[in-house]
Parts: sequence; C-alpha cells; structure tokens
Amino acid sequence: MRTNKHLQNLLFNWPAKVLSLVFAVLIYAFIQYSTLDTRVVTIPLAVTLPDDLVAESLVPQKIEVQIKGNENIIYLVDLNAITATIDFSDVREVGIATRNIVLVYNERVFDNAQITLLAQPSQYRILFKSGDGQ
Repeated sequence: MRTNKHLQNLLFNWPAKVLSLVFAVLIYAFIQYSTLDTRVVTIPLAVTLPDDLVAESLVPQKIEVQIKGNENIIYLVDLNAITATIDFSDVREVGIATRNIVLVYNERVFDNAQITLLAQPSQYRILFKSGDGQ
C-alpha cells in the first residue's frame, strides 16, 4: 500500500507540476541563450598553392572567423591559438579549384568552454592557369 501512497502524491496536482517543470526549462534555456554572443575577428590565412600552376584570381591573405559562445569568455580567446589554412597543392589541372578552409585550434579547450568557431567564407575558389604561360 505504501507505493500507492507515493504514486498518489506524485500524481496529485500533476498539471501544476508539469507546467512548473516546463517553465523552469524555458527560463533555463532563455538564460543560456541570452548570454551567447558572437565575436568576429580577422586572422591570417596560410595558402598552399601548386608548384606547376599559377593562380589567376585573387589569393586570400586573411579570413574572418566567428567566435560564438558565452559573452564573458569569447573575448578572452587568444587569436594566436587559431590558425587558418587552405591547401591547393593537389591541384593538377587548369581551371577553377575549390577548397575548404581548415581552422586549427585546441578543440578540447574550446569544447570545454562551449565555444564554436566558423570561418567566413568556409571555402575559396581560385582560378589556375598553366605555369608556362599557356
């Protein structure tokens, strides 16, 4: 009989309990979301080009990176801890080649602080022509 009494206490006034739980979750989510901020920084971009082809279009030198996370933490991020690279060294044919930008950083530290990084744009296209002038 004792379990029935506990079950009755749990189910007594259950709509109010469920509504209170929903409001608590909504308030928690609102507070977590309202403290998120985005910081946009510009960092150097290391570009590796192929040896036998010449870049005809503009080769980027810098890239914008969005740092998203808690507003109290994202401004403490050391920009020297983030490097951006793009590798076109495997391009062998004349024409347009597209490669993704790779952000290198200590993922464990950024994941623990719940910080995300996003390169803008996330990829580049470069037009290559033959290196012998043809």
